Amino acid sequence: MPSAGYVLETIRVEGISRSNPFKAARALAKAVASLRTARAILRRHRPAAVLGGGGYVAGPVGLAAVAGRVPLVLAEADSHLGLTNRLLAPWARRVCLAFPLEGRHGDRYRVTGRPVPATVTDRAGARAELGIAPDELCVLVFGGSIGARSINEAALGAFADAPFAVLHVAGRRDFASLSAPGSHYKLFEYVTPFGPALAAADLGVARAGGSIFELAQYGLPAVLVPGPWATADHQTTNARWMERAGAAVVIPDAELTAQRLARTVGEIVGDDARLSQMAAASLALARPRAAHDIAREVLDAARSRPA
Repeated sequence: MPSAGYVLETIRVEGISRSNPFKAARALAKAVASLRTARAILRRHRPAAVLGGGGYVAGPVGLAAVAGRVPLVLAEADSHLGLTNRLLAPWARRVCLAFPLEGRHGDRYRVTGRPVPATVTDRAGARAELGIAPDELCVLVFGGSIGARSINEAALGAFADAPFAVLHVAGRRDFASLSAPGSHYKLFEYVTPFGPALAAADLGVARAGGSIFELAQYGLPAVLVPGPWATADHQTTNARWMERAGAAVVIPDAELTAQRLARTVGEIVGDDARLSQMAAASLALARPRAAHDIAREVLDAARSRPA
């Protein structure tokens, strides 16, 4: 039972030490209260199984499931096991991994990939909806709902006079301050749902979080700029995984400039054979049934619980 370790590790991670006993006491009280609440929720709903997705919210619920002998399935979306999943993994019936992880082998672990929305298969319709001509080469630039400032700024400079269409989804933080440099440049704050943007594109320029599974889902080659602030630098690990497969080129955020981005993208889209090879490599990484496979593990765990 990991309860004491879980509480102590939570206190340590939040930067609370013996030199700050009042914060430590408050954190301990919150941890105990959250576990009590989680146990009450499980008693009320009587689940046949529990799925934990990592993060501090999932910790008490997963711990309560272990204590109550409710089968526990964990899903890890990143290229490293987060704190909560590391602590709960020894008690989980199955740990579903987005990526193969060193040292995480055996029956307890299964590489399922990361769940993605259903694939948009109408490429022509997606292009018409977004104003991209049927025969145009299209580069998709995006950085999440908030946006990625370094990518937003570099892309505008890199592709101002590009001989291809650019579909740039800038996010809410920077959108109002940006201007499309030409008719070939489609600038959006959001595209919702996002599937049509992926379906319309031939190459992506993006961060390297969970979106890499969406790039792979559509067989998109990519230029990836990992977010330098990501926990345990997991975006760099994600990006290198895609790069090793031949599906991406990685540019560290500190090295991103408009000139380098223009050169890198130009080298890829200017070589039809390379673009096709990268597209095939990207599609080979796709796991479009990830959500189904994780759901199957939860159902199997539920059936395994004694009546």
